[in-house]
Amino acid sequence: MAPISYARHRFPPDVIRHAVWLYLRFTLSYRDVEELLAERGLDVSYETIRRWVLKFGLQFARNLRASRPRPSGQWHLDEMVVSIGGKHHWLWRAVDSEGEVLDLLVQSRRDKKAAVRLIRKLLKKQGFVPTLLVTDRLRSYGAARRDLGLSARHEQGLRQNNRAENSHQPVRRRERKMQGFKSPGSAQRFLSIHAAVHNTFNWTVLSRPFLKASAGLEGLHGQVWRHLERTRGGAWTVGGASGLHARARFCRKRTRFRL
Repeated sequence: MAPISYARHRFPPDVIRHAVWLYLRFTLSYRDVEELLAERGLDVSYETIRRWVLKFGLQFARNLRASRPRPSGQWHLDEMVVSIGGKHHWLWRAVDSEGEVLDLLVQSRRDKKAAVRLIRKLLKKQGFVPTLLVTDRLRSYGAARRDLGLSARHEQGLRQNNRAENSHQPVRRRERKMQGFKSPGSAQRFLSIHAAVHNTFNWTVLSRPFLKASAGLEGLHGQVWRHLERTRGGAWTVGGASGLHARARFCRKRTRFRL
């Protein structure tokens, strides 16, 4: 993973990582994160947290995506309408058979050209051709598949694409909390970062082999987020509380769930 530099920042890297993680992982506003840090004796303004998210969010997401295993060959494609600056845009999304977000694309139209752009982006980023495409009954997907010459089987149905439909729910919650997106570029940037963090800490995806091999939640939670900064090997401390102990308490609460 690429090392992340925190040079010329007044707060230690642990505080910055924790603030960015809180904002991206949970449905919180910048002011909510400011209050949570204030409870731990950290005087950080919401504007500072916003700048941290903009500066480090993309780097965190890049490192998180690099640590992910190869997704399955069954891709679910779907689109939903989002309001950006008072205008309707379309958020095109692709997830695999286990609910992991593969990629997303904000477009102004809902047509074959946008579908082709999404599938091309998927093929370039994933590096392999899927075995199955599952979509709704929008004809743009079939036209894009024929235009690109894909040999993957294409299934369409009213409820067969529930996997992609359910993946829109976290975005809807964030959209309401943020009172809408301000521009297509900012929406694309934030949702790409949010998808990478959601994939990593979405504990409903339990059939991954690497999840079962990671000694449960403690192993994955401890490994992935600390790998964002390999140069620091100490315990994760925020506000005087040891992150190792916090993770242990978190795992004890979740032992009733089987992997």
